[in-house]
Amino acid sequence: MARYLVCVTGASGAIYGLRLISALCASGAEVHAAASPWGSRVVLEETGRDFRQWCDSTGVAAVHDPADLAAPVSSGSFRLAGTIVVPCTMATAAAIATGNVRNLVHRAGAVALKEGWPLIVVPREAPLSVPDLRNLLTLAEAGAAIIPASPGFYHHPATIEDLVDHLVGKIMDRLGIDHELFERWKGSIK
Repeated sequence: MARYLVCVTGASGAIYGLRLISALCASGAEVHAAASPWGSRVVLEETGRDFRQWCDSTGVAAVHDPADLAAPVSSGSFRLAGTIVVPCTMATAAAIATGNVRNLVHRAGAVALKEGWPLIVVPREAPLSVPDLRNLLTLAEAGAAIIPASPGFYHHPATIEDLVDHLVGKIMDRLGIDHELFERWKGSIK
């Protein structure tokens, strides 16, 4: 069974992280989760739900305290099939890009890079400054996939959930996980 870590940080767009956790659990994966303090706050503000309670109700294997740098997911010997930071604040992207590890989310990103396993960063902030863009480029050059929270419209979304599922499906595609979260492009309308 594949094991993944989903990290939620304080950028708006907590729904992306929560939906990814749900989709990974539904796929049969072992899902670990962590939220920065502001990530937990944004989950509460945007959904009215507590992050830990939401994860527990979804079937997450473990919710890790962001201050616990001794958590299993902080070590490369705790093998993961991927680490996803969704949504990712620019402060988190900068910390991972520069190796300035101050919490478990930063450490998990750094471990993914050093171990060479998939690291997916989903920035949701806008506009992006030149330093933000440089940090994202540094992450991409180090092997991370940058998947901006900008869903497509070719599948004719009718709801916010359709938009969220499109982005989550793109993340799962990058992880190599089969899904039916959105209808794939079949060519031009003639």
